[in-house]
Amino acid sequence: MISIEPNDLSPVKLQGYLQSAVGPRPIAFASTIDQNGIPNLSPFSFFNVFSSNPPILVFSPARRVRDNTIKHTLINAEATREVVINVVDYAIVQQASLSSTEYPLGTNEFLKSGLTAVPSDIVKPFRVAESPVQFECKVNEIISLGTEGGAGNLIICEVVKIHISEAVLDENGNIDQYKIDLVSRMGGNWYSRANQGLFEVPKPLTTLGIGVDAIPDFIKHSPIFNGNDLGMLGNIEALPTTEEVTIFVRENFEVKGVLSADDEEKIHYLAKEFLKKEQVLSAWKVLLAQRINKDK
Repeated sequence: MISIEPNDLSPVKLQGYLQSAVGPRPIAFASTIDQNGIPNLSPFSFFNVFSSNPPILVFSPARRVRDNTIKHTLINAEATREVVINVVDYAIVQQASLSSTEYPLGTNEFLKSGLTAVPSDIVKPFRVAESPVQFECKVNEIISLGTEGGAGNLIICEVVKIHISEAVLDENGNIDQYKIDLVSRMGGNWYSRANQGLFEVPKPLTTLGIGVDAIPDFIKHSPIFNGNDLGMLGNIEALPTTEEVTIFVRENFEVKGVLSADDEEKIHYLAKEFLKKEQVLSAWKVLLAQRINKDK
């Protein structure tokens, strides 16, 4: 067994050990709003429930290790003292991951992630319609744990209203742990699915993904693709060029055959198969080839 003193490690190395050893960690999908009314949405895995009477949730937007800056969620929570904590299930995990991209201040992550903002009843921040449980909260206290990169900021939230989807309830009105299908964070790219086990979600780009809002409507509105599919498609820096698409089709017999049939449903299912194999660029090339063929 190795023994380490925290001060002997770089902040990045220490954070890696902590996040890999302490898990699975539930995810707070925190929705806030700034003083100008612009919404912000971001996931945090330093999160849990700490009291039921009063109902208290605590999450911690840590200072960024790389440059010691603070996150928009913290700025908004300090300014407005309100937040909505939405739980993350498997159906929206890719979109939640995409929303963690460091978009510029003022970017609406609801649009970027393709999630639906619905008004809250008591607080001003929006709820995530796709989340199975949403907690409207007032911020009771914010405790800074330090001033260096990696230092947490405990946001202590009191729940003032709870919204629960009927789809996750059992016959007695309790939350069914299989139906709610929660996910949680492990170390690195790893997540845990409560009713199945480990799976991997590649970290969002260090550069900015195009976002779900930039996906053409013929893809975004296709019944073949779910929210996770759209989240993966939105997490690329740029679309393949026409030349790249042409070369891909020319060299791939299966793709050429599906495209020649001009059956949109089959084309979209083929793209979905590439997404299942995490071949996002190939999925995009199939979909863009469809559009190129129609434009000829």
